[in-house]
Amino acid sequence: MNVEQMIARGRQVLVLERDVIAVAADRLDASFANAVQLLHDCTGRVIVSGVGKSGLIGRKIAATLTSTGTPATFLHPTESLHGDLGIVGPHDVAILLSKSGETTELLPLMEQLTRLGVPTIAITGKVDSTLGRHARVAIDAAVREEACPHDLAPTTSTTLALALGDAMAVVLLEAKGFRREDFARFHPGGALGRRLLLRVREVMLAEDLPILPHGATMREAVVELAKRRGICLIADEARQLLGVITTGDLSRLMESGREVFTIPVAEVMHRSPKVIEADALASAAVHVMETKGVVAVPVLDGSRRIVGVVHLHDLLRAGVA
Repeated sequence: MNVEQMIARGRQVLVLERDVIAVAADRLDASFANAVQLLHDCTGRVIVSGVGKSGLIGRKIAATLTSTGTPATFLHPTESLHGDLGIVGPHDVAILLSKSGETTELLPLMEQLTRLGVPTIAITGKVDSTLGRHARVAIDAAVREEACPHDLAPTTSTTLALALGDAMAVVLLEAKGFRREDFARFHPGGALGRRLLLRVREVMLAEDLPILPHGATMREAVVELAKRRGICLIADEARQLLGVITTGDLSRLMESGREVFTIPVAEVMHRSPKVIEADALASAAVHVMETKGVVAVPVLDGSRRIVGVVHLHDLLRAGVA
């Protein structure tokens, strides 16, 4: 194969896997909601199992559930029959993955789970298989073909199983009200934990702030904009925010041809600027800046008093943006 053929074939595989997920999304039905509800009501842990490539996907699903607030563990079906079944409790729920629904090693585990009264969710390519028929809920993971040219190596089928697992985990965390702060508690180490735990007050500029009184002119504002990285805050004597002026406002004003320096800041300022509180997550400040197209935001305390300014490059330096 030459370079062009390799690229073309790679694109075919990606399109095929994309289309498989799109078809599954269209046929998603009440069984999916029933599976999520079963997981939501679980007071024990989620036991995930599968063999071969399905087992690898099962490990990922268990890891995703655990990191998003639902305790889960992977149980190898063969090892379960040699002592590891002891980790299964009466309040658990199981997710079993099998393309055929007839995996020899998985069916004995299914039998034992049924004996223990553990409800099961099957993610299978054949909902009318033994696994599908005996599961409490069966989710259709059928694919027309694998991306493998011989239709043998699990490719589209494992991609779909993984996507369905992700879909369940995401809907489940929303149903549980799982928040950014909760996610941070499960990821305290490294850049991810730092990014999710950092508060605005830890990165904001808190001293020598670019604040002007309501009666100031644009001459004073220009000085502050130059010194304080493109933002000027207008406040009353109690430091209650009245408005904001940015370098963008100054540029537009200069293009108007007017005498800039004598214009009152009250005539130019935005009276309802986007703000953020000091105790908010730094990542929330990034979101505000991205959605509003600004590079700096005033920081207020609980009484709406100015306590700082947070700049995009400070967030970048802190590894948040």
